Amino acid sequence: QLTASRFVLTVAFLVALFIQFPFHETVAFVLFVAASITDWMDGAIARRRNLVTNFGKLMDPLADKILTAAAFICLVAHEAIPVWAVTLIISREFLITGLRSLAASKGIVLPADTLGKHKTSWQMGTILYFLLLLAWKEFAHPAWFESAWWAGTHIFVPIMVALSTWSGLTYLYKNRDLIDGR
Repeated sequence: QLTASRFVLTVAFLVALFIQFPFHETVAFVLFVAASITDWMDGAIARRRNLVTNFGKLMDPLADKILTAAAFICLVAHEAIPVWAVTLIISREFLITGLRSLAASKGIVLPADTLGKHKTSWQMGTILYFLLLLAWKEFAHPAWFESAWWAGTHIFVPIMVALSTWSGLTYLYKNRDLIDGR
């Protein structure tokens, strides 16, 4: 149910971000946070109760990727993240998902590694940073908004892109035996 709710929250997030109504960007921020919390809760409940389902194995990572890809694409429209960076990040996610599917077809489970978890943290942090700035801008027009936006685009985005690229390449390298058929 939590995984399914993430799909609904993603659609609501998109609607809130792009349909103009009072405080729509704040609503979008809250919906993104709620969706992120359902992801955390879903994992915590599954681990605590040792619940692993085929639906969860397939749909949980898919819901996560759809949520983050939607947020990144929205941030391109708001000129926070360049198109090339989002293309690189989403391509990395597809590549790793493909590698995990290949491994699963051979009965192998590829868990997330530490670098991948750092990458995810930076991605979520970057998304939340920009969404929070957009929301804050609806309440006040702070003089520091432009400098905070600049910091996000020139500090957070390059770190996030570098971590995404590095983690993807190292993950592919560590699992190269799956790719070359050894």
